[in-house]
Amino acid sequence: MAIRVMLVDDQVLLRTGFRMVLAAQPDMEVVAEAGDGAEAIEILRSTAVDVVLMDVRMPRLDGVEATRRICAQPNPPKVLILTTFDLDEYAFSGLKAGASGFMLKDVPPAELLSAIRSVHSGDAVVAPSTTRRLLDRFSPMLPSSEKEPKNKHIEKLTEREREVMLLVAQGLSNGEIASRLVLSEATVKTHVGRILTKLSLRDRVQVVVLAYETGLVRAGGGAG
Repeated sequence: MAIRVMLVDDQVLLRTGFRMVLAAQPDMEVVAEAGDGAEAIEILRSTAVDVVLMDVRMPRLDGVEATRRICAQPNPPKVLILTTFDLDEYAFSGLKAGASGFMLKDVPPAELLSAIRSVHSGDAVVAPSTTRRLLDRFSPMLPSSEKEPKNKHIEKLTEREREVMLLVAQGLSNGEIASRLVLSEATVKTHVGRILTKLSLRDRVQVVVLAYETGLVRAGGGAG
């Protein structure tokens, strides 16, 4: 079955360009378009969508708030934030709102298509190192560890799972974590999956956000 994609952007020309790229793919289908977040939410009430390509700066309802509302729904589509500038504060907010990643609007078509497929399969499309730079830059926007209580579910993690979580939050890939802890990549992937389940998180991007918010990791990537 083809991946059902919704395009959300107030610029018709951009939507047209994205639609042409996606329409050429045998495994993708653009099933809906919207000019702002409010229209996107309305359309999603009656249209089945797998992946939403979401702009951030739009009239009526911006992409960040639209993402937050969409991700709060049961069984929501995956959201991929599209931003004009790398490390944009809107992209950070979008990740906190539940997006599975962010891409630049001028991304090469091949990378955009790969990102859509990755998000659809359940992966995050922001490289861990990029996520770390993003959070390091905007860490002042996060609550301080003194004011923000630890997530009670973190206490459910085993010692090994906590080790893996800290390394994910510091920007290491599964392969790098496997090398650091002398484990197989398959074992690391299993640990990451259990962490996501126990903490009720969507993907490793949200693991990083939570680690910073709870003070487990400080800005700069060190353990808290």
